[in-house]
Amino acid sequence: MPFHSGLAFLARLARVLRRDIDAVCNAIDLPWSNGQVEGQINRLKTIKRAMYGRAGPERLKARMMPIKLADLHTK
Repeated sequence: MPFHSGLAFLARLARVLRRDIDAVCNAIDLPWSNGQVEGQINRLKTIKRAMYGRAGPERLKARMMPIKLADLHTK
């Protein structure tokens, strides 16, 4: 592996960070995170993938809702 390939990688990383400098600064400075939102989106997509073609919309909706809300809709 040539030595310059590591430098090319770092140069590319620096270009990307410079292009997104506002987002990088906000990630460092601000206390907020979208990790919780991303986790919920990932959870919902996983459920949809697992149930694709196996259940109707009502079952899919019940599976995606939090347990307490799902109980209210089944009564």
